[in-house]
Amino acid sequence: MEIIAVSLAVIYLLLAVKQNILCWLAAILSSSIFFFIMYSAGLYMEAYLQIFYILMALYGWSQWRAKELPLFVGTWQLSSHLKALGLILFLSLTSGYILDIYTDAALPFFDALTTWGAVVATYMVAKKLIENWIYWFAIDFISIFLFLSRDLFFTALLFAGYLVIIVFGYRAWKLSMLETKKGINN
Repeated sequence: MEIIAVSLAVIYLLLAVKQNILCWLAAILSSSIFFFIMYSAGLYMEAYLQIFYILMALYGWSQWRAKELPLFVGTWQLSSHLKALGLILFLSLTSGYILDIYTDAALPFFDALTTWGAVVATYMVAKKLIENWIYWFAIDFISIFLFLSRDLFFTALLFAGYLVIIVFGYRAWKLSMLETKKGINN
């Protein structure tokens, strides 16, 4: 099951790089399988993150499908990033503490950090904000060690592969953003 989930996750990311709306279908399928995998591994925040991913995939599909106002790659101002990072840190410390006290969660603070970071980054993908790739790079780097600690080797390998694909995703979206700006200015 882990190999199927990993394969679907790779398909999701490759389609997202190309800004292909079918990425959201791959995300739904992958996240559905990963829910059970993460829960079995004691990564409860990661497990419930999969439900969020499914909901965000539906939201992302609707955002990218809108025909009246097409969604172009954009960017956030520094103040938005500071708010997002502050929110991630606050929620990570709070939920990590709760998990540490009340559950048998594995690495609760790292589980919480990668989960809340992923929540924000997924929202950014749905809104086509270019900085999502930077957030994902940091989240996925930390996630590799989290998954290795739970013997989820294929998933750790997936996230190592993500680090490479993220570079290409950032470049592709940056080019798209520049082409859009160029088209508007002409």
